[in-house]
Amino acid sequence: MINFNIAQWRAWAPGLESADDWRAWCQQPTVLAGSDAAPDVSFLPAMQRRRLSRLARMAFSVGWPLADGLQQLPLVFVSRHGETPRTLDILSDLANDEPLSPTQFSLSVHNAVIGLWSILRNETAEMTALAAAGDGLEHGVLEAAALLNEGAPAVLLIITEEQPPEAYARWIDDVPFPYALGLLLTPGDEWQLELNTAAVQPTTKAQWPHALNLLRTLLNDQGACQHAWKNRVWNWQRKP
Repeated sequence: MINFNIAQWRAWAPGLESADDWRAWCQQPTVLAGSDAAPDVSFLPAMQRRRLSRLARMAFSVGWPLADGLQQLPLVFVSRHGETPRTLDILSDLANDEPLSPTQFSLSVHNAVIGLWSILRNETAEMTALAAAGDGLEHGVLEAAALLNEGAPAVLLIITEEQPPEAYARWIDDVPFPYALGLLLTPGDEWQLELNTAAVQPTTKAQWPHALNLLRTLLNDQGACQHAWKNRVWNWQRKP
């Protein structure tokens, strides 16, 4: 069992940018229409913006405001599927005997986002990139809690998923639309997260990813939520 505070949050999805947008969605959640929209990252130099995929732009758009004014801020970046569009482009070039782009490859690896974050923010604090199946949110929180326990005054947690290309549709069915959630975690006991590993009865697949379910709990002023993945049940509890 771990305890922590959620000091601030930011989220982005196509058409959902403000806190009011997300409150409305959390009250009546629905799958968003397909869109190529990308978040505004005009706070970055134009030359650097051109290198960023939508996944990276989503991560920067939610993380940058939360990190404003904070120095030596550890970052935990979580994405189950990562840069699927870039990966498919590389595999397609390989299948067609086309020359591979070193830049495309370097930006497709799972820690590319935290590398860009470190460079653009001149940040040297500890950073971790995780891919942890359907309960990546909870594994990210565990990593962040460990950093808080080691003395970090705050940890930035970013969870983001890109809409996968159609070629992956048979295997990726847990990304209803592109989204990113940023959480600034600090020491405290406002929230409690506990893991149960007892035998879990098969349940209906959750309609929304864990990160979006947590956001619904936050914005609907609910006191608790539960996420199950395989033989793991994660219990979230907010202090009254």
